[in-house]
Amino acid sequence: MKAAILSVGTELLFGQITNTNTVYLSQQMNIMGFDVMYHYTVGDNPGRVEDMINLAFEDCDLILTTGGLGPTQDDLTKEVACKVMDDRLVMMEDVLEEIVKYFKTLGREMTENNKKQAVMPSRATVFHNDAGTAPGFALEKNGKYIICMPGPPREMTRMFQKSVLPFLQAMSEDVIYYRVARMFGIGESMLETKLLDLIDHQTDPTLATYAKEGECSLRVASKRHTAQEAKEAVDEVMKTVNERLGEYIYSFDDEELVQVVCKKLMDKGLTISSAESCTGGLFAKSVTDIPGISKCFDRGIVTYSNRAKMEGLGVKEETLEKYGAVSEKTALEMAEGLKRLSGSDICISVTGIAGPGGGTEEKPVGLVYIGFIYGDVELCKKVQMRNVNRKWNRHYALLSMLDVINKNI
Repeated sequence: MKAAILSVGTELLFGQITNTNTVYLSQQMNIMGFDVMYHYTVGDNPGRVEDMINLAFEDCDLILTTGGLGPTQDDLTKEVACKVMDDRLVMMEDVLEEIVKYFKTLGREMTENNKKQAVMPSRATVFHNDAGTAPGFALEKNGKYIICMPGPPREMTRMFQKSVLPFLQAMSEDVIYYRVARMFGIGESMLETKLLDLIDHQTDPTLATYAKEGECSLRVASKRHTAQEAKEAVDEVMKTVNERLGEYIYSFDDEELVQVVCKKLMDKGLTISSAESCTGGLFAKSVTDIPGISKCFDRGIVTYSNRAKMEGLGVKEETLEKYGAVSEKTALEMAEGLKRLSGSDICISVTGIAGPGGGTEEKPVGLVYIGFIYGDVELCKKVQMRNVNRKWNRHYALLSMLDVINKNI
């Protein structure tokens, strides 16, 4: 089924907010096997909203809209959709009760204009909004569907997962099953090259590669009559993928690398500490974002200056003078000093040149050294990144630290 996504909101056209809804919905629809053909963005103007809906229906059977379902006068998506689909608006008492209950739960007074949100198309399948006041709905006419959801991303994503997703799944007789392999250390072009024969001859399962901030992903999806058939087909392809790319794969379940590493640490009951220079605490921040990691993470130290490296970690002055702050020797002495301080099972350090300045011909921007100590293993990994920008370099250094841990514990 061909689909279009219509984002309604003048604030989107003005660039006041980032349209994350379209990205999310495109990903979800693609996974489910729907072909998203168009993205439209339109302001809060009923005439232009109506034109966009009619235009999208010329080539699509399904339109997903976000925004324009609020209580104010410029929220008119519902009214326009109702007109295009030849329906009429009616007050739905059960929906009104939900809105009234929502305000009572918050201890806030409900204003009169909120009642507008309980007025719905008479033929609508209504979707409850448990994160806000604006319900969504689906409406059908002559085999064409429009699904309207609220604009705030938190409300939209919850409504999609809880209500819209099951509604769309019920429209298909087949079952879609997919898995996503996440990889680090391989580029998208090389990933495609290693799987080119599978990609060129794909029918079902289908394979799709993605690149994101230093990582790559591969989605394998199958659409079959039963979930078991689809799963078996996907798992068979994933076996081949693992045979060819296993050294780069860190998850087959679409997990972030930091999640995989922290799960390993918690499962093994290992403690860890970090000493950071160029990443400025990014590693410690990322790890402590994971619930339950307090069982493992002992401390994170930022030793940005040479003085801090010497006083905080015991890095020798002669090491810094002879080899420099960005060197294998310094990275290892940082990790060794951290081991003496913390006694953690795992001690990891990083020092490098994040840029945009500070590089030389001998030590260019993007050069990073990662020190690592775990049991009898003591190593230093050298990473030379492209000089993209400071933020990207720091992020890739973080991924490299996590990769070192993942491959050595």
